[in-house]
Amino acid sequence: MKSILEFSQKKKKSEKITMVTCYDYSFAKIIAESNIDTILVGDSVAQVFHGYSNTLHATTEMMALHTAAVAKGAPQKFIVADMPFLSTRKSLEFAMNSVQQIMTAGAHALKIEGANELDIIRHIVDSGVPVMGHLGLTPQSIHQLGGPKIQGKTESQAEKLIQDALKIQAAGCFAVVLECIPSELAQKVTEQLSIATIGIGAGPATNGQVLVINDLLGMNPTFNPKFLKKYLDSYTSTLNALNQYTSEVQNLIFPTKENGY
Repeated sequence: MKSILEFSQKKKKSEKITMVTCYDYSFAKIIAESNIDTILVGDSVAQVFHGYSNTLHATTEMMALHTAAVAKGAPQKFIVADMPFLSTRKSLEFAMNSVQQIMTAGAHALKIEGANELDIIRHIVDSGVPVMGHLGLTPQSIHQLGGPKIQGKTESQAEKLIQDALKIQAAGCFAVVLECIPSELAQKVTEQLSIATIGIGAGPATNGQVLVINDLLGMNPTFNPKFLKKYLDSYTSTLNALNQYTSEVQNLIFPTKENGY
């Protein structure tokens, strides 16, 4: 993907969109050679790369730093970056300073959680910056939601989510992530919106899917949510490689003459 226009084009053609969450130069270089459509630099970087228990610790500076690394590794891919916790709540000036930092770091669009910042979304879009929405399980509201729970399960919750989706579409969002909501609800939202939907734990009817690259490569053996499919067991293979390296060094197998200068 080269621009936001391709999101709506793929939806119209019923072509699925593939997105992966990535935070660093090395993985971005691999993605750059892949068929993946677009990259998300998620605020989950606070958890995956920095060891925090949730996304609330991501800052504008952190997001800009990792966005720059990804942009250097995959300059031809369309890159979406998260606006971090409270960055759209402090003031319009603070929000736009964050927008500027992250966009100049290399993002092509920003993702904003929830439907409570419609004026901010409109202002950012009117300023020439594409915005992707995010509804359902919104990790920045994890404490208010009572934990990582499925959203939109009741009729009233489902109706609110549909209305929120329509609101952010009207505010100018070009696409929306639907996280951890019932598959039937995700299908209804997808059918009612003209913009593309990207699902994670939202069933197969969305216009696309997103997973964290570290998760789909199986780098964390203790993280096994229902929505995740692991395409590799990178944890075991990496651990075995490290142990083999240690053994070869200790037993004078590595390095050999061929490894010297």
